[in-house]
Amino acid sequence: MSEAMRSIVFALVMCVICSALLTAGAVGLQPFQEKNIRIDRHRNILLAAGLLDGGQTASPAQIEDLYKKNISAFQVAADGRLEAAGTSAQEGLPLYLVLRSGQAKTYILPFNSRGLWGRIKGYLALADDGTTVKGFTVYRHQETPGLGGEIEKRWFQENFAGKKIRDKQGTLVSVSIAKGPVAETVPREKRPHYVDGISGATLTGKFLSAGLKDVLMDYEPISIRFRKNRVPRIPGTETP
Repeated sequence: MSEAMRSIVFALVMCVICSALLTAGAVGLQPFQEKNIRIDRHRNILLAAGLLDGGQTASPAQIEDLYKKNISAFQVAADGRLEAAGTSAQEGLPLYLVLRSGQAKTYILPFNSRGLWGRIKGYLALADDGTTVKGFTVYRHQETPGLGGEIEKRWFQENFAGKKIRDKQGTLVSVSIAKGPVAETVPREKRPHYVDGISGATLTGKFLSAGLKDVLMDYEPISIRFRKNRVPRIPGTETP
């Protein structure tokens, strides 16, 4: 075998070995990656619901235990009825509830909004009045660090707590991101529905505002039920 042929064979063998190692590594690490993704999402659900403090350090085991004790997953049918996740032949909108003695105290909506450079994914939690925001988190985005990327920061997310998704006439108005500080850019009567904007990230705020309104419109049937106090006790889901 010539020197050139030996070099080609060697290169081919190395390519096969490297490919096999990379494949084995990817397959072997996949369960760990999926576990980390799940824990991060559970952490964000707990943060949105106010069951975990943003400055608090919690181990994966603590997060999973807190989630298991406090959060129940459901889906929402088109007419606003609650169903246990995965029990219906027709897939509904995913919804997470904080339950106390079978009564829903908080409900958490996942959102998947357009951003400037990619999708923005997170959770929005509402109180059982179907109107008041309890919390907001982002667990994935591709926005510019220092600009739109500020949506992942605690100062921005904490602005959402206490905001209202309905106006005084009962109309759904969602929660929007102002073009600067709310106190300086938004009329007083509209301030309950706005949070402070991010300097230099007007488009991120615009896209996220639109995305949040879209998801709130999708979940309006269940929000109406909460407002009218027609969300039933849910058997088998009692928590301390």
